[in-house]
Amino acid sequence: MCRIAAYAGPAIPLENIIICPRHSLLEQSQHATEAKLAVNGDGFGIAWYGEGGDPGLYRDVLPAWADENLTSLCRMVRSRLFLSHVRASTVGGTSRQNCHPFKHGRWTFMHNGQVPHFPQIRRALEQALPDELYAARQGTTDSEMVFLTLLAHGLDTDPEAAMTRTLAALGAGPAPVKLTCVFSNGHDVFAFRHASHGKAPTLYVSGPLDNGGRAFASEPLDGGAWDVVPENQIVTLGKPAVSQAA
Repeated sequence: MCRIAAYAGPAIPLENIIICPRHSLLEQSQHATEAKLAVNGDGFGIAWYGEGGDPGLYRDVLPAWADENLTSLCRMVRSRLFLSHVRASTVGGTSRQNCHPFKHGRWTFMHNGQVPHFPQIRRALEQALPDELYAARQGTTDSEMVFLTLLAHGLDTDPEAAMTRTLAALGAGPAPVKLTCVFSNGHDVFAFRHASHGKAPTLYVSGPLDNGGRAFASEPLDGGAWDVVPENQIVTLGKPAVSQAA
């Protein structure tokens, strides 16, 4: 399973989440403790927002620990909102196009989990996309298809309804559908966990950090206050409401 971390709050260097904590995302790329695989070495990516609406994106197929540019980039770049991901691939080969986060317009998206019957429903999902979103697809993962399907179902105006419609479009297969998603429009960061059977992949939300910001992470980054993100609810950083989405 992949590992995820995201942040929203006052601008900080990316390294404060991705590199520096005791159990940072970089540490989790080699030593995950709450996943089937301890090592997540099939690529990584970062999406961050600045003054404009279009996010920056840096992705590569190298393992996060093997990219000598990553620590320098995370030390120098500051952002008020960013998403980061280390990949353990299940669907789709190891390529830059298949590395998370994915981007479309102002939206960014990353995913941990699997749609096991994706090969059987892929064509139907592709046919249901409007032309613009069909043409936007670059990779071959179920994750990117979930993202595009969310956009097609109104993510821009109603994330809860879009998630409900997307789960219906995915349907059920012989093995459980498991989704843990984190996505952003540049203003808010949303998180969602779902499993059609069993437990969804892990995701936690921090209490207020030292600067008042907050974070999501697949595994707690440090010994502070971290709560489990509840299943089948969209949790939004910076907003008190938690919305039902399944």
